[in-house]
Amino acid sequence: MIPNIELAKPRDFGEIINDTFIFIRQNFKPLLKYFFIFCGFFLAATAATSILTQISVLKNVNNFNPNSFDSDNRFAAFSFLTPSYFLSMLFLLLEYISITVMVLCYMALYKQKQNNVPEMDEMWGYFKFYFLKILGSSIVMTILVVLGAIFCLMPGIYLYPVMALVLPIMVIENTSFNYAFNHSFRLIKDNWWTTFGVLVVIFIILYVARMILVMPSALLTVGRLFLHFTKGTTVSVTAVVITTILGAFSNIFQVLMVVATGLCYFNLTESKEGTGLIERINQFGTTNTDPNVTPEEY
Repeated sequence: MIPNIELAKPRDFGEIINDTFIFIRQNFKPLLKYFFIFCGFFLAATAATSILTQISVLKNVNNFNPNSFDSDNRFAAFSFLTPSYFLSMLFLLLEYISITVMVLCYMALYKQKQNNVPEMDEMWGYFKFYFLKILGSSIVMTILVVLGAIFCLMPGIYLYPVMALVLPIMVIENTSFNYAFNHSFRLIKDNWWTTFGVLVVIFIILYVARMILVMPSALLTVGRLFLHFTKGTTVSVTAVVITTILGAFSNIFQVLMVVATGLCYFNLTESKEGTGLIERINQFGTTNTDPNVTPEEY
């Protein structure tokens, strides 16, 4: 039997990618359970509001006349800007945050429990403590990355892997945003390319996985849309609903990115600080390795 994977150890580029899938495979059932417990509401809300938005857009598409540009259809391109659209964006943000917090809390507790699955009450305590902190920090970091990309593309690219480490530091080390922000720069020094490469590879894997899940239904929708303009065929509501639901459900693959980011954090901390090694040294002589042996009495 393969032992449970150890998080706190140095890894090279290939090992981080490989151990990401090993960790998810070994913890698939509890991760899936906690995903639906902590993220299921936001997933359902995202899907429901997105469906309402798509149906609203669909009505305008089916009624659109490409040969007429009067005041009734002049702004058809902006028909998606409905209250349900903004709600779907809000729930999508909360879904991403809940996935991030859930996975990082799981990894933090997994490490504390010496590579064992955390209990429900432990997960809930961590999740409710970190959710708002991670939400606020994520908004600030997104603004910083976007501003860096707007003023010059390179600062935005450079900041992305740096910002990715902030959330694991906050949860696993239980620190403030300011400390995690500064510590992430110290950790990534001389290791930027490895971290960036891991995130890019995982992003490509995520993109392909999502396309495989959504592509059949999306192609059907696009095909019917093309026929709409050429032969008068309307777009199917069923196809749009299925595509939207599959798109919302595909966000579960975001677990891959969070696990990979967590392993990047552990790789950097172990390579530079050796915290896991220090913990193992401190544990020598403090635990009884054989449960059947009783202490001697004098």
